[in-house]
Amino acid sequence: MLKEMINKAVAWNALRVSLFVGTCLNAINQGSAIWHGSGVEWGKVVLNYVVPYLVASYSAAKARRSMGV
Repeated sequence: MLKEMINKAVAWNALRVSLFVGTCLNAINQGSAIWHGSGVEWGKVVLNYVVPYLVASYSAAKARRSMGV
């Protein structure tokens, strides 16, 4: 499964998804802290990007595997 997850096409798509979803999640979860310059929880910022990346790449790899690609 890892081989499929690091496929260039899968990784590129997962990166685009994580940038969009992560930005939305950060705006929702820490928007006021970001806009007011107060204490942002950087661990949560990172996780808001990493988790969507992992979910998108795993889902794409699983779909590719089931299709025999």
